[in-house]
Amino acid sequence: MRKTERHFVEDGPNALRQIYRTVSPWKGVKNFVFIQIARYCPILEMKNWIYRHMLRMKVGPDTAFGLMVMVDVFFPEKISIGRNTVIGYNTTILAHEYLIREYRLGNVVIGDEVMIGANTTILPGVTIGDGAVVAAGSVVYRDVEPGTFVGGNPLRVIERKTP
Repeated sequence: MRKTERHFVEDGPNALRQIYRTVSPWKGVKNFVFIQIARYCPILEMKNWIYRHMLRMKVGPDTAFGLMVMVDVFFPEKISIGRNTVIGYNTTILAHEYLIREYRLGNVVIGDEVMIGANTTILPGVTIGDGAVVAAGSVVYRDVEPGTFVGGNPLRVIERKTP
């Protein structure tokens, strides 16, 4: 099971319709603008500066985000990425889930020298260990051990590096 905090919504419409009880709409607007700039920006250091300083994400040195990466709009500060990691084209990294009667928040921790393939979705509350490789098009819904090559939906181990 992923490491998420569960918050229940008992009255009124679904949890997503009540989002602004959870997070300021102005935070959402500001983050959305900076995320869109970073998504299209071809300058890697400028992207990292935006993620670190405008969105308060933890991003290690030499990490590279491909074009069109979408990080969590409402809780980017819950995302931590190590050094020399590559986040592939059009990957989505979520730190929240809004459901009907609850919402969940969870930190996403991506280690050092990790390779995330294009069009991958990373869900809240997961840790991807150092040196792991995630195949393109995967849905990461559980932790990935260091040095492991995983892929698919459902996620499965393809290969483990021996120490």
